[in-house]
Amino acid sequence: MSLPSALFNLDGQVALVTGASRGLGRGLALALASAGADIVAVSRHPAEGLAADVARLERRCRVVTADLRDPAQVEEVIPRAIAAAGRLDILVNNAGTTARGPATDVAPDVWRDVLQVNLHATFRLCQAAAKAMLPRGRGKIVNIASLMSFEGGINISPYTASKGAVGQLTKALATEWAPLGINVNAIAPGYIATDMTRALREDSARNTAILARIPAGRWARPEDFAGAVIFLAAPASDYVHGHLLVVDGGWLAR
Repeated sequence: MSLPSALFNLDGQVALVTGASRGLGRGLALALASAGADIVAVSRHPAEGLAADVARLERRCRVVTADLRDPAQVEEVIPRAIAAAGRLDILVNNAGTTARGPATDVAPDVWRDVLQVNLHATFRLCQAAAKAMLPRGRGKIVNIASLMSFEGGINISPYTASKGAVGQLTKALATEWAPLGINVNAIAPGYIATDMTRALREDSARNTAILARIPAGRWARPEDFAGAVIFLAAPASDYVHGHLLVVDGGWLAR
């Protein structure tokens, strides 16, 4: 049996994280770097600040600029990452978007954009990453699901549809690829204090209602997910397949 330190050691691994320039993605990338992984940061926003922070951890960070709303750019991500880093061991599908409003008001282009980023891009990146991992018989894929993989939410029907699908996609890919050495799992975050949730936090009624439902009594911070992503990317989770790891401050337990 491996020593505990070896179970969570990512030395020599290359991890690609989408949506890595800020918020949860930035936190996940820094967590993986702290465990020893080199990072490929995929973002449509500048990620030089992240690259500098990764360098301070004595790890390398390559930046791939891509807008996952564009299917053509999605197709280029994995080849560009491998060209830059030489290999790919870990994929973290973190990039996401949402749209708020009654279902009767959701425009077709809004629906398409949310599903494109949250679901279609996630599948295509999983597919391309798996093709690179299969010849080695090993790889780790971590998708970012949501509490909305289990619940309906309020006025976020495109987001809920996409994250429900991400949960099921994670299970489907896990059952196919587990015998081939690839682990596919997901983290289902609770409410995180990021730019995506700013409108909720600034709505005093919704903010109060959300906090009242969280047993931990606070919104999550990106660093709260460090342990989960390291676990799912490391040897410690080698026998974990198709699992949605909920990190929600106790929300679903209530």
